[in-house]
Amino acid sequence: MSDVMKQPASDAGNTAMQVIDDCWNRIGVRGDASCERLAQHIDCRNCPVHARAAAELLDRLQVEQMADGWSEQAEPAQEQGAGLSSWLLFRIGEEWLALPTALLEEITELRGIHSLPHRKNAVVLGITNIRGALVTCISLAAMLGIAASAKTAGRQELLGRMLIVRRNGQATAFPADEVHGTLRVALSEQQPVPTTLTRAAGHFTSAVVQWNGHSVGLLDQELLFHTLDRSLA
Repeated sequence: MSDVMKQPASDAGNTAMQVIDDCWNRIGVRGDASCERLAQHIDCRNCPVHARAAAELLDRLQVEQMADGWSEQAEPAQEQGAGLSSWLLFRIGEEWLALPTALLEEITELRGIHSLPHRKNAVVLGITNIRGALVTCISLAAMLGIAASAKTAGRQELLGRMLIVRRNGQATAFPADEVHGTLRVALSEQQPVPTTLTRAAGHFTSAVVQWNGHSVGLLDQELLFHTLDRSLA
């Protein structure tokens, strides 16, 4: 089978975006089924070539959707002067949450998670493979006390993503039911956490902002990762 990404000869010496070879539509299960890998993988969705292509497509989609958010990082002086901060907006269950975009390393499709033996902590789901590296995967839902939502369960397979964040050189992954993109938040827009928010999510939330009719919890990264380090110990 040919490589997933094929670059035209005319572009070989530059950084033009590579063309993705959708081999599954030509010689895979959606094509003439002549691919020699089918005997091993049965279905193209089980093949690493398909997985790499899906990851590449998703990366491009996220770059396009979040282009404005990343460009704002190139102007930190203007952002700070305006009292703005950049946050990654995502949903877990029915709760909209946000983390500073500076923590984000990658957004990818949901991956298989391998549980760790002799570990009962509900926060630590296990390990997952991110581009060949094993990364600890956690459950923010368990940490924040967010129950699964029957209303959003049907959309999870379509909208669910794996977020990889890095702090102090340590990469950590966690699944989210939906990722919106980046959100610029002015300091004047941040509201105190309501006293009625008594569950764990309130404990880890430093402020609340309003977005599209939703209350978004801005997570306290210091407290969040301190608690995570204790869970991993």
